[in-house]
Amino acid sequence: MTDQLYRDPTAPVAERVRDLLGRMTLTEKVGQVNQRMYGWHAYERDEGGHRLTDAFRAEVAAYGGMGALYGLQRADAWSGVGFADGITAADGARVADAVQRHVVENTRLGIPALFVEEVPHGHQALDGTVLPVNLAVGATWDPGLYEAAASAVGAEVRARGGHVALVSALDLVRDPRWGRAEECFGEDPYLAARLTEALVRGMRTADVAVVLKHFAGQGATVGGRNSAATELGARELHEIHLAAARAGIRAGAAGVMAAYNEFDGLPCVASRPLLTELLRERLEFDGIVMADGGAIDRLVRLTGDPVAAGALALNAGCDLSLWDTCFPRLAEAVGQGLVAERTLDTAVARVLALKFRLGLFEQPYAPAVEQPSGPRPSGPGELSERIARASITLLAHDGGVLPLAPSTRRIAVLGPNADSIAQQIGDYTAPQRPGSHHVTVLDGIRSAAPPDTEVTYAPGCELVGGDLSGVPEAVALAAAADIAVLVLGGSSARSGDTTFDTNGAAVVSSANPAGMTCGEGVDLAELRLPDGQVALLDAVAATGVPVVVVLVQGRPHALPDLSGTAAAVLSAWYPGPWGGRAVADVLFGAAEPEGRLPVSIPRSAAQLPVFYNAKDHRYRGYADQPATARYAFGHGLSYTTVAYEPPRLSRARVTPDDPTLICRVTVRDTGERPVRETVQLYVRRLSGGSSWPRIRELRGFARLALRPGEEADAVFAIDADTLASVTRDLGLAVEPGELLLETGPSATETQGARLVVEPPS
Repeated sequence: MTDQLYRDPTAPVAERVRDLLGRMTLTEKVGQVNQRMYGWHAYERDEGGHRLTDAFRAEVAAYGGMGALYGLQRADAWSGVGFADGITAADGARVADAVQRHVVENTRLGIPALFVEEVPHGHQALDGTVLPVNLAVGATWDPGLYEAAASAVGAEVRARGGHVALVSALDLVRDPRWGRAEECFGEDPYLAARLTEALVRGMRTADVAVVLKHFAGQGATVGGRNSAATELGARELHEIHLAAARAGIRAGAAGVMAAYNEFDGLPCVASRPLLTELLRERLEFDGIVMADGGAIDRLVRLTGDPVAAGALALNAGCDLSLWDTCFPRLAEAVGQGLVAERTLDTAVARVLALKFRLGLFEQPYAPAVEQPSGPRPSGPGELSERIARASITLLAHDGGVLPLAPSTRRIAVLGPNADSIAQQIGDYTAPQRPGSHHVTVLDGIRSAAPPDTEVTYAPGCELVGGDLSGVPEAVALAAAADIAVLVLGGSSARSGDTTFDTNGAAVVSSANPAGMTCGEGVDLAELRLPDGQVALLDAVAATGVPVVVVLVQGRPHALPDLSGTAAAVLSAWYPGPWGGRAVADVLFGAAEPEGRLPVSIPRSAAQLPVFYNAKDHRYRGYADQPATARYAFGHGLSYTTVAYEPPRLSRARVTPDDPTLICRVTVRDTGERPVRETVQLYVRRLSGGSSWPRIRELRGFARLALRPGEEADAVFAIDADTLASVTRDLGLAVEPGELLLETGPSATETQGARLVVEPPS
């Protein structure tokens, strides 16, 4: 053993990698960059629990090992795994250890496998805690809360034997027609960057490596069409779509996943300019690049040959496959001279380095879970509910309805999303354990209402379609109530009847709506609420009873002017299993509405794009409707009133070499209830710079807790990161010119102070 340097835990990682790589055959190297098998095919249930399958044993034997195993504990409608045949929390570590033990003990070099798990908003496994979707996380504007939740979920993953978490973080909602909008933190690069670094930090505290999805620009595909082409130029890519990747890399992300979309004529997984020249050389990233599911196989359309397709991806900078049939043939590609073995060695070295850094050679098995002494930290379920509560956003309010008065005696809870956990938790979720104590909006209202309050319920309509047969019952309940809470929106809920593409995306079309309005593969051309929901809203409002609309949704639906229809409108981006309690707490005033929009809410799909940080060409609007959003980025009301003073700068002139200053803004609670205000800092370029300016760009935010009558200063430390812009050579620098530093409660309610960046002397 002494001559096996790779087994020496005191040796530097680079030396261990070099030693191990020198011992490997070409076949073993190819095995290390492959992630071909679905994890749920590695085991099957038997009377004693679970046993390893012959298919798994054959896969390990074929390559003298296994680079990574995807989704060992994944459960959902696509995989077909449920409680009858899957791996529960009680079984997770034991099954993972059995899989790993076979890999380690039945291969020549004993290289452990990476166990890669989907962690889109919680671990996608049976008994895994479900968090609100990323769009809800974005609505909290609270990286600290998200970091704590990421750490708690990471601990769950690690306790069950997982090593690597796949998490969507890099995509932005630039077109809300895109079905995967719910997987994004919002439309803004700065907000996404802060939450991405919080995610990576939290997971790392649990010793879980993070692979960030998707690199790059997937949220900007033409027409909101999933996995399609983008029309991004290099500047748009750098100004908007790389900020989260830069932040995640700085925070220690272990990898990125190459996106499906085409960029400048090449799918991302085949783009050397993207994966090597930009990611490796410019951003100095030294982690792994993983292909998205089956993405390398799509390259056969370019190469005409699966061997050449694998070589194309490897030469571009991809290190690890996902479910494809091309990477397993890399030995043939080397033999045919399509790729150099040293290029394969480079990819293998990155995979091995990650395994060494995770300590898998010393401890390949799931860690023993010790009960912490002293006060227990917040568990993932509690943190999930806290995120849900912090994300509830009050979009509109006439001031006289919310919070619901204790004297309210009859509440009609209506709508297709009022009583469905499946429609409340979003895409990429495992089946929920029968009998679990989850809380729908209806459940939450019933529990929160005073004992003598009568709560009635009717769905009124289906989620999609125009069937109005349930409307009369809903109208009757509303007419007999003091207030109607109408729970509308969308759903990403999958079922056993859902049709899936080969990569797990739902196959949904106008001919096969499948009851879904959001999720991977569910893009919309029309963003307004479905006809049945609109008819229900109109009919209930016509009764004259005050209406509160709660939108449980995974994308920003286009909204009409509801000022004469609804007394209040709240947005609850799929808030998770306990989201109903969070909604009820806000409705009854047990919690203040804290959420702020991470996206702009459009008036119609016809006006897209409507994101706040477009290029500033002073466009006046269409002839038939404004070009502005219905509700602006950053918008969110509270149950009190808040006054902002203009921002004050410690310096009015700076230089590129010394751009530091302090910006202060005084905020006062002028109402009768407490508030937790999100103060936003924007930079607006008035002159100078090397490219046409944007309307404004978020560059900071601070949260202030204020009591009635209290005032406080939000203090922003301005530095080069705050003021930097993308230069002609696509670098970041502080450029001379005149700027406006703006503060306020949203992107359209700001006051500014001028700052001059003087040319260097």
